[in-house]
Amino acid sequence: MKWLLLLLPSALFLASCVPATPETRIAKAPATFQALSNRHQELVREGRIEDGMSAAAVRLAWGKPSREFEGSHAGRPTQVWEYARSTPVYSTNLYGGYGYYPYGYRRYFFDLGPEISYLPSRVATVWFERGKVTQWERVR
Repeated sequence: MKWLLLLLPSALFLASCVPATPETRIAKAPATFQALSNRHQELVREGRIEDGMSAAAVRLAWGKPSREFEGSHAGRPTQVWEYARSTPVYSTNLYGGYGYYPYGYRRYFFDLGPEISYLPSRVATVWFERGKVTQWERVR
């Protein structure tokens, strides 16, 4: 019984790491998917979008955007969705300094070590007017 209590949190953690796909998003919102035209249903299944698609169809195809913006273009209200991912950046840094230890002992140290930083990078942007896609772009 104790092993089950240890295994359950691990299983939940691993399940949360599974990437979302169009199929998993469709399974969570079947009514939204059924309301789409046949053409848009096909595109959503393939994870693709096109001009004229609704915001709901884009959310099913590509998922939740990283950031959302609202604005105006030619006097019409617009919305922009930006999709991003984290890109690892590797570097080697020289660390140094000194510290005090018990009994007044002073120590200098230097260390050369690797460092990994994760920087956000934009992978796709979608522009909407009146709830429909007017243009989009994504990294190849």
